[in-house]
Amino acid sequence: LVSNFITEEFKYSVDEVLKSALLGKETANFEFPMFTRSGERKDILLNATTRRGPNGEVIGVIGVGQDITQIREVTDEQERVADDLSR
Repeated sequence: LVSNFITEEFKYSVDEVLKSALLGKETANFEFPMFTRSGERKDILLNATTRRGPNGEVIGVIGVGQDITQIREVTDEQERVADDLSR
């Protein structure tokens, strides 16, 4: 996933988020761009949560990525309109 769909600029930081979760440090609301197989850019909001076993040992990571592309586009447009109105 990281090596195939994430730009060079963000590969290291996304990898660090996932590795940190494996060490018990969770990350919420990490944003980065991802590209689909067809080359379309998607803005992703990533949350990485440590998964622990019954004795508290780290047994994995739960990663949830949410496509926030449309939300970002609407927010950007609202900011442009507000900026135009304030001039």
